[in-house]
Amino acid sequence: MVFSAPTLVKFIAAESRTLMDKCRPSRRQHYWLFRRCYRLVPLLITLTIPLWPHITCAITLSHADVQRIGKRIWQNECNGTIFGLTAWNEGEDFASLGIGHFIWYPKGRRGPFEESFPKVVGFISKRSAKLPTWLLRGGEQPCPWNSRAEFLRAQHTAEMNQLRQFLADTIDLQTEFLIARLEGALPKMLAEAAPADRANVQQQFERLATTPQGCYALVDYVNFKGEGVLRTERYQGQGWGLLQVLESMHGTSDTTAVDEFSGAAKAILTRRVHNAPVARHESRWLAGWIRRVSSYSGR
Repeated sequence: MVFSAPTLVKFIAAESRTLMDKCRPSRRQHYWLFRRCYRLVPLLITLTIPLWPHITCAITLSHADVQRIGKRIWQNECNGTIFGLTAWNEGEDFASLGIGHFIWYPKGRRGPFEESFPKVVGFISKRSAKLPTWLLRGGEQPCPWNSRAEFLRAQHTAEMNQLRQFLADTIDLQTEFLIARLEGALPKMLAEAAPADRANVQQQFERLATTPQGCYALVDYVNFKGEGVLRTERYQGQGWGLLQVLESMHGTSDTTAVDEFSGAAKAILTRRVHNAPVARHESRWLAGWIRRVSSYSGR
């Protein structure tokens, strides 16, 4: 596991309690051991800081690059249309909204996939963007439409039109949210990866993050198929997120990173379809998925 400083403190404290439980039941002895362990914590942290992996990753992109990435993701998810900003796919239990088709579950409904639309709304609201009145109720409110049929019947209502306009007006902010999500993905992936794989995962991530095209591939894929850290996002024990793609890469050249990533993503997505429950009929989506990840390398 990759530890931040606060986590390391908690870990050492837990180990101290375990050691004390094995000692003789003396309050004085417990107190003495606690003081010794407590005094050692700052020293241990100081000594181990140089050993911690460098897991922060600030993505540096020009405003023009951010706009280009946002438009490409909008095209990938919504065919670049305003109407496509609000969708509810057949066979799914949630609405898919915005350029990233961010998931929004109805009340009382949860699935294996991470809900992201309320986080997008929170992110945008902190940047003083104007939200539809009905989205200002506070908290992570559920999707107001309880089923796909109900959602489709509401296509031309005032609420839906307001939602589409809000999403069309905040394309840049939605893209910034996606980039911020990517920046937070690396620590999560390193914590989930096997210790022997962490250096390679970080190296592959950094190979891609050095160019706008590589950043586009990372941003789009982590939005498209997630970080790969959730145990619920597995078929037959195998995931399909960004972590799994990076784990399957082993190159070292920055110039070939995007091509290698595109090829690795195709293999991981094909494996997902092979492992998926038959009832989900995921083979119907594979051709589109392959076209999407092929766009990373310009093919």
